[in-house]
Amino acid sequence: MYRIKTMNKISPVGLNTFDAAKYDVRDDHSDEHAILVRSAKLHDYDFPADLLAIARAGSGVNNIPLDRCSEKGIVVFSTPGANANAVKELVLCGMLIAS
Repeated sequence: MYRIKTMNKISPVGLNTFDAAKYDVRDDHSDEHAILVRSAKLHDYDFPADLLAIARAGSGVNNIPLDRCSEKGIVVFSTPGANANAVKELVLCGMLIAS
């Protein structure tokens, strides 16, 4: 079973897509295989030896030490466009308010 640590509040809608028989998703793991993060800064985080991947819920990876991850073979990726609907809603709301 893979252990996934959440560093920030992640929507249960997204977390429920993980098969509970294969993945243990919690915020209190200390020997995780993967990390799900939104905005927590990981530059001072002590990565466990078994860490395989870090997924950033959003665009950009400025809160993740890419050089250290690269040295340790940790795969880092983000989810650009995941917040596209929220951005569209804010733009439309701004346009309506401005009119």
